[in-house]
Amino acid sequence: MSVIRCDVLVIGAGAAGLMCAMTAGRRGRLVQVIDHANKVGKKILMSGGGRCNFTNTGTTAANFLSANPHFCKSALARYTPWHFIEMVERHGIAYHEKELGQLFCDISSKQIVKMLVDECQAAGVHIRTDCGVQKVERGADGFHVHTAQGHFHAASLVVATGGLSIPSMGATGFGYELARQFGHEVLPTRAGLVPLTLSGKHQERFNDLSGVALPITARCNEVEFRNSMLITHRGISGPAILQISSFWQPGDELRLDLLPGQDALEWLRRMKAERGAAELRTVLSEVLPRRLALRLCEHWLPDRLVRQIDEPQLRQAAELLQNFPLVASGTEGYRTAEVTLGGVDTRKVSSSTFESQLVPGLHFIGEVLDVTGWLGGYNFQWAWACGHAAGSVA
Repeated sequence: MSVIRCDVLVIGAGAAGLMCAMTAGRRGRLVQVIDHANKVGKKILMSGGGRCNFTNTGTTAANFLSANPHFCKSALARYTPWHFIEMVERHGIAYHEKELGQLFCDISSKQIVKMLVDECQAAGVHIRTDCGVQKVERGADGFHVHTAQGHFHAASLVVATGGLSIPSMGATGFGYELARQFGHEVLPTRAGLVPLTLSGKHQERFNDLSGVALPITARCNEVEFRNSMLITHRGISGPAILQISSFWQPGDELRLDLLPGQDALEWLRRMKAERGAAELRTVLSEVLPRRLALRLCEHWLPDRLVRQIDEPQLRQAAELLQNFPLVASGTEGYRTAEVTLGGVDTRKVSSSTFESQLVPGLHFIGEVLDVTGWLGGYNFQWAWACGHAAGSVA
């Protein structure tokens, strides 16, 4: 096997890895990127329904979950969404804001991957796919990495292998194994930004409502998100549920406001005064999807004329509509999760260089770290920021 020598070897050709590689390459560093997958940027390609929600203009450290919440501040402050937007505009990629600062490509996520690859090539970076890592060793002269395409020797090694989410895209726990090999602790991992599953009575009562969508506010563990919810044949999904899933664990209480932005009791009292001869299911169908309104009146709410509902019952109905207790049994798991919560403990990683405090020359970036963003472009901005930070020094 031939020996391929370089200054920086990046394992993982995803968002963080490519950003790191181009940044290091621009500094004149000889950079190699290897990935076991058959193409680069697979998760970029599938993101945002194929249009890649590549950043969020409102990104702050408050949009991330980590056992070490201050860790992400430095990198995010040094490489902002506007830095990435400048590169997108320089490459002539048309984009639009969908909602809440979320920026998407007008045409295709392929444009973002092409931009990153073009930038890497311009910086002299070599990218190899179908290049699985067999063994990593560290010697006095740097890192020795044995792969299916030869033996690499590098002064700096950057681990940008991602997490466990979407194994069909090639996700593995290799990065965590590598971290442990070099003495790093890996915090427990679980699926994040993932649909929740229902069981028992809730599953029975909602099962045939699959496809029903509505705006809600989801609350769990003193955190809340207002956005849309989609009922599925196995449970619930949609942006509000994906967001809250990162804060929910089995046994936690989950509450839904089915009339966000409204005072349910005030609305019910008005309906009683103005529409007393109508059935509750009728007036409820005007503010909720009809199938859901009917189901609520079958099992939880008074199924009668509005004028027949007394004040205590109105209060009970309002409480249910604004604080609906939904018992989730689990999640759809890594199969459909957009991100992995947990990962390499950041307390032994530099927040400015992303270099290991245990092994000089070893860097960890991206999803492999215990830093997870909200839904809406935050995880990509984290990838760009930490990739840029590591690439500036590796």
